[in-house]
Amino acid sequence: MDSPHGAPVITEDFGLKGPRGWAFRGVDIDARPGSLIAVEGPSGSGRTCLLLALTGRMRPTEGRAEIGGLQLPRKMAAVRRISALGPVPGISDLDPALTVAEHLRERALLQRRFDSSLRTLLRPRAEHAAAARGRIDEALEAAGLDLATLPKEERTAVRDLERLEELRLSIALALIGRPRLLAVDDIDLKLSDTERAEVWKLLGSLAESGTTVFAVCSQAPEGTTVIRTTGRSTVDAATAAAADADTEAVADTGTDADAEAEAEAEAKVEAAALGDTDRDTDTGADADADDTNKDTNEEGTADALADTGRA
Repeated sequence: MDSPHGAPVITEDFGLKGPRGWAFRGVDIDARPGSLIAVEGPSGSGRTCLLLALTGRMRPTEGRAEIGGLQLPRKMAAVRRISALGPVPGISDLDPALTVAEHLRERALLQRRFDSSLRTLLRPRAEHAAAARGRIDEALEAAGLDLATLPKEERTAVRDLERLEELRLSIALALIGRPRLLAVDDIDLKLSDTERAEVWKLLGSLAESGTTVFAVCSQAPEGTTVIRTTGRSTVDAATAAAADADTEAVADTGTDADAEAEAEAEAKVEAAALGDTDRDTDTGADADADDTNKDTNEEGTADALADTGRA
């Protein structure tokens, strides 16, 4: 597939604080386009919140961050447009009752509504169908999902997929939008060692093709660039290795409060994911454009969902 130019990710003292404490704090990242970054840490240490903040779905509290040259939190809406979420439990879950084909068709329709110009939308239906099919085929190939190997091919319901197949489908859906930044949560969940190795190989190939990839895990494979979260603070692998004793102390004293903070923050993430575009601090033409996009996208979403029969 045509490789998008990956988004460089730069953060300094990046942090997000909820009503009961810090979900993460002190994040320093310098990732070039096409990097594969593992976000490593125990459950409840702020890993998911970090992914959502980097993709413009949660508003950071402190520090500096630039995603593809776009500053957070001022350009959250723009960051959402160049990033995509793979599987994130509780946020981007697949509908188990829908088939693989229905998920793919719905995502392609929504992508057309969000990204297309008025001139593109007025093209004949046959052109739209061909373009959508092309995007879907490219995304499936990049995600390594062969529909012919599924029990009922594209008519297979999500509930009948194996965990690895479901993960590949989630990644394919994200890739339909050709994002510059892809975020994937909890790739260790319910996978064998062999399957986990396949996933890392897949993510590595996506990074090599140009997409910047952030992946949450409990333990990253050797040779992977790692950002480690501890709940109160987040440090790079070298710093963490030099301060294991301090990290253990933080884990012993801070994780309960921080887990509560993350849980509360994630409970509110749907509102953040929808954008709360009117709360973004864009000014001038950017603010007007975001407001226009919001109105257009709401109408487009309704139309696209009606096309799929889910309205």
